[in-house]
Amino acid sequence: MTTRFMIFFQVLVCAVLLLTAGLATSQELKVGFVNVGQLIGEAPQAISVREALQEEFAPRQREILALQGELKEQQEQIQRDLEVMGPDERRNAENALRRDERELARQQQEFTEDLNLRQNEALRQLQGELLREVQTFATSAGYDLILAEGVVYASPAIDITAQVLEGLKANFASESGS
Repeated sequence: MTTRFMIFFQVLVCAVLLLTAGLATSQELKVGFVNVGQLIGEAPQAISVREALQEEFAPRQREILALQGELKEQQEQIQRDLEVMGPDERRNAENALRRDERELARQQQEFTEDLNLRQNEALRQLQGELLREVQTFATSAGYDLILAEGVVYASPAIDITAQVLEGLKANFASESGS
């Protein structure tokens, strides 16, 4: 039974290959390549997203930097006063310093996690927008296949990144203007 299935499968694969080979020779395929990394780096939508995230997280970043400065001052103060402090006072100061260090570490970790979450969310939305623009361009220009990730080499003759980028810029300008 297994041998029959394998023979049937091989015949089926050969038939499909012959059919696709015939179709491929009867019509020209229009193939393009788009560099998604370049689009994410240069598209005005991507730049706008990066600026919005920077603006959104700047106050928390300033707060963390201020806490770092306060913590450094606190450490320096303890070092200066170490010789004149009594044992209880020294222990209390060191405990307060460790508590503040833990609080700073917690805030830094929360900041990093929140920033990463927002960046990933924004990247997903941006990738969706880029994909729609590539599909719109490909459809309007009559492309049969557009390749992106995992391409080892693409000739400049089939690279449509610049055209897609122009479309993204035009869309951004029209959205910003309205």
